[in-house]
Amino acid sequence: MNLKNFPSPSAASTRLSPGVRQINGILTVRNFIGGAWVDVDSPETLPVMNPSYGMEIARVPLSDRRNVDSAVNSARMAFEDWSATPVKERAQIFFRYKALLEKNLDELSALVHEENGKTMDEARAEIEKAIELSEFSSSMPQLIPGEILEVSRGVECRIDRVPVGVVASITPFNFPSMVPHWTIPNTLVLGNTMILKPSQVVPLSSLRIAELLAEAGLPPGVFNIIHGGRETVEALCDHPGIDAVTFVGSTAVAKAVYVRATGSLKRALCLGGAKNHLIVLPDAHEEMSATNIAASMTGCAGQRCMAASALIAVGQVDRMVKRLCESVRAIVPGKNLGAVISREAKERIERFITEAEQAGATILVDGRGVVVPGKENGFYVGPTVIDHVRPDMAIAKEEVFGPVLAIMRAEDIDQALAIQRSSRYGNAASVFTQDGGLARYVAERASAGMIGVNIGVPVPREPFSFGGWNESKFGVGDITGKSSIEFFTKLKKTTVKWNPEARKNWMS
Repeated sequence: MNLKNFPSPSAASTRLSPGVRQINGILTVRNFIGGAWVDVDSPETLPVMNPSYGMEIARVPLSDRRNVDSAVNSARMAFEDWSATPVKERAQIFFRYKALLEKNLDELSALVHEENGKTMDEARAEIEKAIELSEFSSSMPQLIPGEILEVSRGVECRIDRVPVGVVASITPFNFPSMVPHWTIPNTLVLGNTMILKPSQVVPLSSLRIAELLAEAGLPPGVFNIIHGGRETVEALCDHPGIDAVTFVGSTAVAKAVYVRATGSLKRALCLGGAKNHLIVLPDAHEEMSATNIAASMTGCAGQRCMAASALIAVGQVDRMVKRLCESVRAIVPGKNLGAVISREAKERIERFITEAEQAGATILVDGRGVVVPGKENGFYVGPTVIDHVRPDMAIAKEEVFGPVLAIMRAEDIDQALAIQRSSRYGNAASVFTQDGGLARYVAERASAGMIGVNIGVPVPREPFSFGGWNESKFGVGDITGKSSIEFFTKLKKTTVKWNPEARKNWMS
């Protein structure tokens, strides 16, 4: 969905979405409640920027508690009929929805590119992952059959999985389509109703998601969208009509949302930030390691919680580091490297680099001060490699969320693991080696929920679930894959006796 009169040189279509209204030439995003587009009566709006060009493309309103009440009421009213719909019928809607994602792949990719700034190839990969997530949800009828057992003569016990209720999903800016699809398909196929609160920075992709879900046959009220900022999130956490909350974003906010939501007696699963360590051993394959690490640190401009951000070089690996720098220099902002999300993000990332340099680190590849011809106002940071970083430096400990790799040196594998394990985060860790025994040694000892061997972005594919450890996740279970079933359902246990003639015992 590129918007009519969309003020971007790469706009590809002229269809004006019903999810926005145009007043005096300004596009303002609308909420989606009860199957209808609803204007938000709020004096407060924020700009939606195209990061590649540094230009405003729309405005997003900040919904208040009254708007949240309306969305919750819609979801609760739809829950009774939707939860009673057989799971196979719910899954059929997502068979159709997956086909619509495939049909509209180019348009959806262009929209992600417009509002997020990532390259078209990266945007396309994001939609392809959304397709995979939707496809997996269609297998739920095979994954949640009930269990039944005759536990005593004439006495049967049965277990069924039933939906939790109304789920609020709060999603970040870095994947406007993929991260919402971490929750939307599984949540809905499992019989819950839903309120999506997309990032106020990238609200446009969610509008098209709502349109396609409706086209696939999803009943009104089952899926709702409410836009806003902190007040909106707090209202969702506090609302007694919401049964569960998921969140993806920074660790500080994830922790706050988890505390607030669970304090209101809700289920909560909140994913935070990361500082992912790649341990490179002397026997690592030079070419494969260099290209893989370069792609990991720069993909999506480093704005992903699985990006390589800290490399621990064990022993003599200088040749690989040199080859890595060659690969990194081939990644060009505005060509095969997208923009970061905002001017503030660009300034923060460059400040991390400068402070590391001032603290004694060596800049091998410097991405500061980048200007892309034809996109002079865009928010670009070039790929940056920093060597001889000490573990006590801020750039070694904090999430930079940009195309920046900090290299630390270690004498042996145990020292490298000690550095990795000292991190407060625990999303991912990878090891680059040709030795299977050393790979297992690292995999067994690294403190992270997702481990890679010669893989810079070890994201599990469906049906395996996504989720980290430590301060990268708050709550029990994972947000995708088969593990998500535990979060989005609860167990109903039924014990039945029909024959009064059965022999009596303690279970009767």
